[in-house]
Amino acid sequence: MPNSNNKLRLIKPKRPQPDRPLFVFLPGMDGSGLLLRPQIPKLAHDFDIRCLTIPADDMTSWDVLVSETIALIEAEKQAGNRWPVYLCGESFGGCLAMKIVLEAPQLCDRLILVNPASSFRQQPWVQWGSYLTQWLPANLYPLSVVGLLPVLASLGKIARGDRRALLEAMQAVPQSTSVWRLALVRSFNVDENQLRAIKQPTLVIASGADRLLPSIAEAQLLVKLIPHAKMVKLATSGHACLLETDVDLYAIMQARNFLNEQEENRSLVISQ
Repeated sequence: MPNSNNKLRLIKPKRPQPDRPLFVFLPGMDGSGLLLRPQIPKLAHDFDIRCLTIPADDMTSWDVLVSETIALIEAEKQAGNRWPVYLCGESFGGCLAMKIVLEAPQLCDRLILVNPASSFRQQPWVQWGSYLTQWLPANLYPLSVVGLLPVLASLGKIARGDRRALLEAMQAVPQSTSVWRLALVRSFNVDENQLRAIKQPTLVIASGADRLLPSIAEAQLLVKLIPHAKMVKLATSGHACLLETDVDLYAIMQARNFLNEQEENRSLVISQ
């Protein structure tokens, strides 16, 4: 019998709530799906949450990742009252989210992009570093992961347990898989006409202190091209902003009128 851990899965961080809108999180390069954890308690008030988990040894193409993720979300939609569906992609997952929306525009109703790695090619030093990853001696690769932490995250804004979770998620990805996923991001290309074809209301969240990618410039470009897009700037946040203690994704969505009327009404009841 095949090991289910060797396949893409949608994990359930909270007890399923099939009567509530579906919130699907697509993770960054770690692929674990576990780094949404600080945001889950508030999101769970109004959403049935799923997090995509990509196996640590997965080295499939964009086409396969897109088709398999679409199939997983379709199955979840059929399992309950799944309207609306929110698709949230962070970094690498932001690239995957854009490809999914373009391939299956009927699949989701709202799109959230958090520091999407679609800007990867605009950062020359990151591109050069991504090529160097494959040449690192195996015994040095774990040290390079540790050294990348201050670039990836504003560590002083993240709780100790979440810093540990971030490091563990990064270390769980083998060097060969990192090399493959970096190659995927380098090859990512969505042109302006495709971006203009995205009709879903879209929230683009960008960190002003992102040391890894030019996320502010990328967000400005995306909101210019995607017809119904809004930008949110987190002035002092790093790339892995969803782990930061003062970042509240649900509150951001609420403040930007990004919640469906059903969720708005429920949140008013909760706050009373």
